[in-house]
Amino acid sequence: MNIFMHEIKAYRKSTFVWTLSLIAIVVLFMSMFPAISRDIIEFQKLLEGFPEPVRKALGLEVENFGTILGFYSYMFVYITLCGAIQAMHIGTSIVSKEVRDKTADFLLTKPVSRTKILTAKLLAALTTIVMTNIVFFIGTTIMIAQVQTQSYSTKNFILISLTLFFLQVIFLTLGIIVSIIFPTIKSVLTVSLGTVFSFFIIGLLVSTTGDGGKRYLSPFKYFDQAYIIENASYETSFVLVGMGIVIISLGTSYIIYMKKDI
Repeated sequence: MNIFMHEIKAYRKSTFVWTLSLIAIVVLFMSMFPAISRDIIEFQKLLEGFPEPVRKALGLEVENFGTILGFYSYMFVYITLCGAIQAMHIGTSIVSKEVRDKTADFLLTKPVSRTKILTAKLLAALTTIVMTNIVFFIGTTIMIAQVQTQSYSTKNFILISLTLFFLQVIFLTLGIIVSIIFPTIKSVLTVSLGTVFSFFIIGLLVSTTGDGGKRYLSPFKYFDQAYIIENASYETSFVLVGMGIVIISLGTSYIIYMKKDI
């Protein structure tokens, strides 16, 4: 419990900043929606002038762009990018900092097993992500209520919003396994940004090809907002792959951490 609370306190400021940043993006984009919805025909004509690969890469659905969920889906591309960076940064730093700050010896000499140490850190990381998502969801709900011009599916809105949490869990576990395999990371931010942007760019390139099978290469493409709006559900195969990444990453992290010479 001491380790858990210590990590929660250590990341509370950064969690506050990241959460505030996510809400700021929502406020910035959604404040434009009333003006866009009034002149949606003109905007649709403008969007149709973009090449189709570009529209797909940016998540621009011309047919749904004038609806609150369609516009929210377009904006959500940038939300997930920021959220993934936050999660990857936490996952990469929460374990490696013990080696980087030379506190690993002190921590491991305490009467606490390595399993409990890693579990406490993992739970602390998950808690910060959950808190971010709760505050983000509340703030987004309030903002959408202020600018909506028509009714929308609450279920679809919740499903789209939850993809932020699922994506963050994937990148959190990827960050943890990276930090355990390479504990002497000097710049956590560089590794986090490099990993997240690499997957993001892969996702953009995959969108332009139209090859559905290549979507498995980037977690950013596991949750298609257009599919969610149309079917009010997730694509099962991509959900299973995402779960597989999380389970394999965590299982491998525990195995290596138990045996590794810290």
